[in-house]
Amino acid sequence: MREITPRKIIEMKGREKITMVTAYDYPSALLADKAGVDIVFVGDSMAMVIYGEPNTLNLSVDTVALHTKAVSKAVKRALVLADMPFASYEISVEEGIKNAVKLIQAGADAVKIEGGYDHRKLVKRLVRMGIPVMGHTGLTPQRYLRLGGYRLVGETEEEIEEILRDAKALEKAGAFAVVLEFVLTDVAKLVTEEVSIPTIGIGAGPYVDGQVLVWHDLLGIYENSPPFAKRYVDLRGMILLALENYREEVKNEEFPGREHYWEFLDKDDFRKKAQRALEKLEED
Repeated sequence: MREITPRKIIEMKGREKITMVTAYDYPSALLADKAGVDIVFVGDSMAMVIYGEPNTLNLSVDTVALHTKAVSKAVKRALVLADMPFASYEISVEEGIKNAVKLIQAGADAVKIEGGYDHRKLVKRLVRMGIPVMGHTGLTPQRYLRLGGYRLVGETEEEIEEILRDAKALEKAGAFAVVLEFVLTDVAKLVTEEVSIPTIGIGAGPYVDGQVLVWHDLLGIYENSPPFAKRYVDLRGMILLALENYREEVKNEEFPGREHYWEFLDKDDFRKKAQRALEKLEED
C-alpha cells in the first residue's frame, strides 16, 4: 500500500493543504511522486491534452485503465486516483461497479466520479466493496453540453443548492473527498465548511482543502490554458527552443559532435575487418 491513503487525505482536512496533479504516463507520474504531490490523478482531461479531442466525452474505460497501469508503476508514495470517463457509470450501478473494478485492477487506489446526488447509490456500493471514491461537482466537464459550455457556476440559488446537495450526498455515501471545479469562491468556502470530507478546488479559490491542476497547464505545454490555471514554467517555450536548436545543429553539421560518436582507433584493423565482411557477403 502506498503512503498516502484515502484515510490520510481525510485527516489532512483543516490541517494541511492537499496537492493533486494529473499525470497520464510513467515519466510524468514518476516526477509528480518525486515532488511530493499527495494525489496523482489519471484524469479524463487526457482526452483533450493527450489525444487532441475537443472535449472529454470520447474516452473509454480501457484507455483510462491503460494509462492508470503506467502511472501506478511509477508512483510509490502518492495516492493514485483514476477518473471514471463519460458513460462508464451513468447507465447503471452495475456497469459503474464493473468499470470501477477495471481501474482498481489497473493499479488505481481510488476512482473519481463526476456528479454527486445522482450517483449516491453507486458511491455507496463502491465504498462498501472497498473501492474509495472521490466525487466532483460544480463545473462537471462530462456534462458541459447541459451546462452550456465550460463556465463558472454557483451564481444562482439553484446552482448553489445543487452543489451543496451533491457534496452532502457524497459525504453521506462515503466518498473521501470532492472536487469543486470552476465554482465561485464564496460557494466553495461554504461547501468546505458544510462537509466533513476534504474539498479539492480547481478554479474555486483558496478556501478549500486542496488544489488540483492539469499537468499541461501547470507546466505551460500549450499556448492557451484555462483562466484559473497558473503556469509555473514555460515548458512549451523551452521545448520549442531545444527542438529548434537541434534542427539547426543538424542542418549546420554541428551535431553530432565528437563526444557523441565512436570510431575505430586502429584504421588498418577496421579496413581489414570491413574487407573480410564484404568478401563474405559476396560469397553468400
